[in-house]
Amino acid sequence: MPEYANKSVLIEADDLEKLIDNPQVRIVEVDEDTTLYEKGHIPGAVSWNWSDDLHDSTRREFIDGDGLKDLLVRSGVDSHTTVVLYSGNNNWFAAYAYWLLKYRGFDNVKLLNGGRKKWELDSRELTADLPTLPTGLTAPELAPTRTELRAFRDEVIEAIGKKNFVDVRSPEEFKGELLAPPHLPQEQAQVPGHIPGATNVPWGKAANEDGTFKPADELEEIYKAGGITPDKETIAYCRIGERSSHTWFVLKELLGHDKVKNYDGSWTEYGSLVGVPVEK
Repeated sequence: MPEYANKSVLIEADDLEKLIDNPQVRIVEVDEDTTLYEKGHIPGAVSWNWSDDLHDSTRREFIDGDGLKDLLVRSGVDSHTTVVLYSGNNNWFAAYAYWLLKYRGFDNVKLLNGGRKKWELDSRELTADLPTLPTGLTAPELAPTRTELRAFRDEVIEAIGKKNFVDVRSPEEFKGELLAPPHLPQEQAQVPGHIPGATNVPWGKAANEDGTFKPADELEEIYKAGGITPDKETIAYCRIGERSSHTWFVLKELLGHDKVKNYDGSWTEYGSLVGVPVEK
């Protein structure tokens, strides 16, 4: 069976369980439902609020490098620490945080394969106890922001008909029947639909029933069937960028596609732009 292009970006639950007390490992939960952490989390884990901790407080933008350094130090992370991210729902918001860390130049990071779902299915320990974090740490150095990992509005408009677009939302959102997943308010974008020429490969297709990633050969077939191949530049998008981060992780990290960007503005931005082409 073909292996992932980069196996080091994942850690299995069995391996993480042995590292819970390792001071050079910091486990971080990043969930859509920010109340899950207080109800029970992996021992030693800290919580990042995806909305408050990862975003600028006044602009629609992520925290900058200095903001990320502050967050890492507050979380007990220095240059010797490996960050292990996990969340529920097949690791969608953990993948969002992973992509942001890579974008801002922090590399010592992994995803827990299967996330919270796999951990709970295996009946592993959860706790409500808060960890004791080290103090007086020196912030890790970050590489320069990797602009090649992120697509902005103007590039997206210019790329229509020239690059692969993979819309990772549900078929109903892609077809313009919904503006958001069914459990969320149907708002944000002004119009429904998708970017012209985009192919629809829902992000959840990459995961097994237990939340772990499917084998490399199965993943290749899923995206190849949608015309997503490594020889052409690809831009992934969803509604706000978290599901497309998951697909970016699969294409870039697991399958080794070199030319993949995440359009985090996604449909909440594109679907509200004046004058851009939209398909249903």
